[in-house]
Amino acid sequence: VQLQASGGGLVQAGASLRLSCVFSGGAFSTYVMGWFRQAPGKEREFVAGVSWSGANPYYADSVKGRFTVSRDNAKNTVYLQLNTLKPEDTAVYYCAADTDVIIGPTDPKYWGQGTQVTVSS
Repeated sequence: VQLQASGGGLVQAGASLRLSCVFSGGAFSTYVMGWFRQAPGKEREFVAGVSWSGANPYYADSVKGRFTVSRDNAKNTVYLQLNTLKPEDTAVYYCAADTDVIIGPTDPKYWGQGTQVTVSS
């Protein structure tokens, strides 16, 4: 399994970004997909997850109401829509995949390479 994340960038506070992660090398629709982030000097933290069907996405409290995770099984792609960005959202964002539920950073078996999101105040 390979994961390729993209869509990061430098934006001002209040702006939006859409991250994408393309999955290859397996049956995408059988994998739970997740997004994590890691800020400088901090541990990697869970951001959002979505089940095989795309139903019942779940989020960290810090992003709930601002971020939306979704997937398109026909395109083998998972998305993370980031709205109302804050400087504290600055981090490298990683997509991840596993056949089981994803909650914490030790759960996923597969990781993408990360995409940088920088939010200026």
